Amino acid sequence: MITYKTIKSIWSTLVILLILGFYFTPAKAFDVILGTHERGTFSHFSGRIVERVINQGIKDINCKAVPGSGDIHNLTNLSQGSLDIALIDSRTLYDAINKTGNFEFLDINYQNLSILVPFYDVPVSLVAGNNTHITRLADIKGKRINIGTPLSLQRLFFDTILSAKAWSKNDFSQVAEISDSQSQDTMAFCHGDIDAMIHIGVHPDSSLQQLFRLCKAKIAVMYDDDIEKFVHQHPAFSKFTLLSGTYPSQAKDIITFGTQTLMVTSVDLDEETAYTILEVIFENSERLSNAHPALALKKPDIKKMSQIGIK
Repeated sequence: MITYKTIKSIWSTLVILLILGFYFTPAKAFDVILGTHERGTFSHFSGRIVERVINQGIKDINCKAVPGSGDIHNLTNLSQGSLDIALIDSRTLYDAINKTGNFEFLDINYQNLSILVPFYDVPVSLVAGNNTHITRLADIKGKRINIGTPLSLQRLFFDTILSAKAWSKNDFSQVAEISDSQSQDTMAFCHGDIDAMIHIGVHPDSSLQQLFRLCKAKIAVMYDDDIEKFVHQHPAFSKFTLLSGTYPSQAKDIITFGTQTLMVTSVDLDEETAYTILEVIFENSERLSNAHPALALKKPDIKKMSQIGIK
């Protein structure tokens, strides 16, 4: 079984192997099924990149990226052995392991999972209109804000912000529930029907680039003392910096927070194969970052990953 201690050992050994130039190969050829979100999502795009990297770099493994309906679907299939690896949001994994959120009453054991590597960051961005005088999170009080439809990621993050700031919906002049489907939220934003909206996803984002160019949008600073305290207390969340110049008219760094998409494995993936997959992924780190800047791999925070609840 791959445990947290095993993954920590893998990381230590992997560093040595990469320095010395040694390589592992699996004992026999077999299929590795990688679960992602639906086609058209960044999750599936990045999963397909990993599929090609593994298949071209490890001759005895056949990797296949398989789209699924979401994290809950992929976690369940991963825990039951239908998937070998899956790309899972850190908050969803935390809730699954600790029986919180959507998993509070779900009678499935997710303790047989381990994190291989944090794959990419998923920041929350506060997008504000040019003439709204919104430059930081506190400025949205009294404004018209779109929080997304019920059960959406936007709504989930909005509820998180309300909790961290001890706010309620009554602190805003209008709370809209406009879907991001077919760009309904961006159309409302550009028409001036809302002052700000919550965007969840990797950067740079082509849809945001167009929004900034056509509708004079800007990103406000999300990080303050309340958010910092929340991130410090919740291991599934992290602090992120959106570097200046990422979008037009963004002259300075923007500090925000969010979750990470993690590459998670089941007990069915043996340790030797885990070594090999991690090795080939990091050998191709430049290829990954060239595919999209969000895929620039970072050294994992072992302590934070262990706090999610996997032993």
